[in-house]
Amino acid sequence: MSTIAVLTSGGDAPGMNACIRAVVRKGIYEGASVYGIRRGYQGLLAGEFIEMNVASVADIIHRGGTILHTARSDEFRTPEGVKRGARTLRELGVDCLIVIGGDGSLKGAAALEGEGIRTVGVPGTIDNDIPGTDYSVGFDTAVNTALEAVNRVRDTATSHERTFIIEVMGRHSGYIALYSGLAGGAESILLPESGVNMEDVCGRLMRGYRRGKRHSIIIVAEGAGSAYSVAEEIRVRTGLETRVIVLGHVQRGGTPTGFDRILASRLGGRAVDLALAGQHGVMVGFAGGRVVDVPYNEVLSATKQIDRELYDLAGVLAT
Repeated sequence: MSTIAVLTSGGDAPGMNACIRAVVRKGIYEGASVYGIRRGYQGLLAGEFIEMNVASVADIIHRGGTILHTARSDEFRTPEGVKRGARTLRELGVDCLIVIGGDGSLKGAAALEGEGIRTVGVPGTIDNDIPGTDYSVGFDTAVNTALEAVNRVRDTATSHERTFIIEVMGRHSGYIALYSGLAGGAESILLPESGVNMEDVCGRLMRGYRRGKRHSIIIVAEGAGSAYSVAEEIRVRTGLETRVIVLGHVQRGGTPTGFDRILASRLGGRAVDLALAGQHGVMVGFAGGRVVDVPYNEVLSATKQIDRELYDLAGVLAT
């Protein structure tokens, strides 16, 4: 009988529970023993293992967050910490560890591979910044959460004839800003990848104002700059009244969308297939409409680029 372990690491993302459910139930269906590791790599070092069964993951597919919890571990970032984690997994008799998380989590999985531990990664991050996959688990839900806020704010912006600057998550990746901005009809979208051109932003606002438009929505990814700084510069340059909303961690939570539940289930199921077939050192992803397997070296040596065509289209449509 094979033994599989699963953990969630880094920032939580809606759909992680659906992925855990898929790993546990697919693993048990295939005759494997499945262990959950609480609190990510920190829990691995602390030996926080629990044996999972079908009932362990009942009624969680619709829940945000992660029932296994998550934590960051400075100790695991050290060579000694990785060796200790590998030793713990060997002592438990784990044949393969399935890691659900972002690029830091995948780097941890790759480090364990270097210590002889078989691992399979699943991209779980709202930032959607993992190369090798079109979508990561949690991204679609985060976009829809941000979009709901944009829709609600637009009503107030229209009523009071104001410009609202909405700051969304994305320190290094502007995917949430781009997708929610395009879907929400934002007048400007500011991304870390493209920088901030306040002359262009203010020019758009004034062109709209001259043709009678008295309200606007501007989406700012947190990595592009502070929404408060953007608002102040708009006020100084144009004299327009502005308001700022920082969505913050509300984007991480909430019920996962149908897309995220299905994506998480497919990726979790595929991860089990690979684990039981003895294939490892790869991330399962979703590209071109199908599930794919991508070696860690390809994932971790690349940087996922923003879709420039989509960004340019958003600019055209906001004119």
